[in-house]
Amino acid sequence: MKQTRISVLAVFLVLAMATAALAATEVRMVGDALVYGSFFSNRNFTGWNAPAWTSATPTWSKAGKKTEEAFEIWERFRLRTDFVANEAVKFRLEMKVEDTWGHGTFTAANPEVAIMIYGAYLQFKLPCTDVDVTAGLQNVALPQSKMFYGSPVFGDRMAALVVKAPLIDKTLSVMAGYGRLIDTNRTYDTTTTQVADELDAYFLALPITLDGFKATPWGAVAVAGKDANLFTLKSSQQNSSFYADNLTSAGTYATPKLWKNDQNAFWWAGGAFEVSALDPVKFYADVIYGAGAESDRKKSHRSGWFMDAGVEYTGWDVLTPKAYGWWSTGEDGSTANGSERMPMIRPNWGPGNSFLFDDSQELVKNSNMGMSPVGSWGLGVTLDDVSFVQKLTHRLTFLFVNGTNSARAIRTLNTLMGSNPYFQMGRDLTINEHVYGVNFDNKYMIYENLSAVVETGWAHGEFQQSVWGHSLVNQSRNGDTWKVSFGLSYKF
Repeated sequence: MKQTRISVLAVFLVLAMATAALAATEVRMVGDALVYGSFFSNRNFTGWNAPAWTSATPTWSKAGKKTEEAFEIWERFRLRTDFVANEAVKFRLEMKVEDTWGHGTFTAANPEVAIMIYGAYLQFKLPCTDVDVTAGLQNVALPQSKMFYGSPVFGDRMAALVVKAPLIDKTLSVMAGYGRLIDTNRTYDTTTTQVADELDAYFLALPITLDGFKATPWGAVAVAGKDANLFTLKSSQQNSSFYADNLTSAGTYATPKLWKNDQNAFWWAGGAFEVSALDPVKFYADVIYGAGAESDRKKSHRSGWFMDAGVEYTGWDVLTPKAYGWWSTGEDGSTANGSERMPMIRPNWGPGNSFLFDDSQELVKNSNMGMSPVGSWGLGVTLDDVSFVQKLTHRLTFLFVNGTNSARAIRTLNTLMGSNPYFQMGRDLTINEHVYGVNFDNKYMIYENLSAVVETGWAHGEFQQSVWGHSLVNQSRNGDTWKVSFGLSYKF
């Protein structure tokens, strides 16, 4: 009840702010609403829960102890309000309510209202310039060619200061920023001894646009404290991974455990490329190298490559065919020499709206398998924007994914820790494992701002019993993964 009162007061406060601001500023509101049902059978290829970290010690819960609820009904409402002083200054506030029917906010007769602020930032131009400054909780996406939706390193929201400025008109610009993702203890640490409890990020990009060609070289540095909530904060929209999974190595969990250093630096250098000179044939590619914890124990080092490339043909009105692939380095046979997978922070990568990866699904929650984009290679084809009937569009995607991780490395850690969150069956594949995935997505525009959406998916995986054990692998052989989601999307 206390939470309900606080949330309602917050809404009234926002409305009061908007009313008071009308006299001095222009207030603009846009938003969207989603209501949809989702049937998901054999998530994690088993229908059982995945392992998860439960404390920073670290402790964890094992896989296969819970059975999934196959059908849920989700509802999400988002409201974005701009308080515009003039063309150069504005503040944006973004709020949302999101839960399943019958739980929390949507519990009959006794709801617990839960309003989340998912964006709040000040944006302005430096006087007499075209330099944009944005400060606050905002969307920060590291550069990635548009065929692959988002970055495998970071593609989400963070509290950050971002500066964008043109250097050469319509040819060269710069984007630079700093963000703080985690500050565990905030103002005071828990004892008189100061601890490293932050995760900070610094990034720089130089978009270059020429006739028929665009290239964006970029770099990023993150500094992770060993007392930050790396084990208890999830770094995936679908809760499939934690920050610790994305930054540490398998050897980090062997004696002596965890990092030696109070802080470890991670860095990435990459480039995103788009070629449209042969339009309607267009090419896309990305190359990224990342490394971290290089001054820590050798077993805690982590570094690796990630590359993707694709081509599409946009000359047809009825469909857009696409073909693409990717490759990344995987674990070698030893955990004593660190990890050979590229470190990540919060990935949001995926081609063709594939439900294997956490990427562009419109019916967002309970929508995908959360597979890792690193430690694998794959090929895929998509028939996008298929339309033979007015207002009705379709997308058909087929993906083949194979692991690049040594079975020995994963088996070694599983022998040491048992079922653990660092390596998960279906999320992390060995060189002897593969997954097929197909999704067929459809949208019908009922009105200009109201659509009916159907997303479907099927996946089949082959896994090594000697790596994951009899129980999980045998369960995965009992049936394939199926997903069917249907809902309504309203935008205003």
